[in-house]
Amino acid sequence: MPHVLLIEDDASVRDGMELVLRRHGHEVEGAATGEAGLALLSRPRGGGIEIAVVDLMLPGIDGFEVCRRIRGRSQMPIIMLTSRGDDLDVVSGLEAGADDYVVKPITGRVLEARIRAAMRRAGPPTPTTVDDFAGLVIDRAGLTVTKRGVAVPLPPTELRLLLQLSASPGRVFSREQLLELVWEHGFLGDSRLVDAAVGRLRAKLEDIAATPRYIQTVRGFGYRFGPV
Repeated sequence: MPHVLLIEDDASVRDGMELVLRRHGHEVEGAATGEAGLALLSRPRGGGIEIAVVDLMLPGIDGFEVCRRIRGRSQMPIIMLTSRGDDLDVVSGLEAGADDYVVKPITGRVLEARIRAAMRRAGPPTPTTVDDFAGLVIDRAGLTVTKRGVAVPLPPTELRLLLQLSASPGRVFSREQLLELVWEHGFLGDSRLVDAAVGRLRAKLEDIAATPRYIQTVRGFGYRFGPV
């Protein structure tokens, strides 16, 4: 089971989540502040931590900054915890690099299911081909992406989204389909997850993000993969 970093300032909430996750076989590192959590990740090889669960409202460095700093050093999955489903909080957290979010209060069982889904997204896909899309090279076996010979590091959720879209160039995927295929949320998921991940991918892959060549919006339907 994956080794989890849990950054949550409420001791009772943190202790409860740690207990449930350990019962499911996870090794858990708990931290009450963003600074303490980042210090745990600063150990050699990140202390073996494989996924981070980060509360947004933390004393000192808030969860948004923690997400940005983790993403600056690692492509590990990040799940953010928020006390409300406020649009601004959710979108800001996703733009900071989080792969998924859950609204508190949350049961340990639901959190554990989200962790398992995030780790599955981080696992290797089945196709083993290498595709070259006008200079954007996607190695499905090696899980690498390069653009004009330059490596493009992608966290697991963004990589799996790109793999899903690029496997069927020209096919239009609805946000609901992508939520089910990439996030495993089914049709009750939040389309903001898709839009935020697409925005981050465009910033990394497109020459001009405002006029995307690779990941195109089909207004009223969803997204498709180019290039055109």
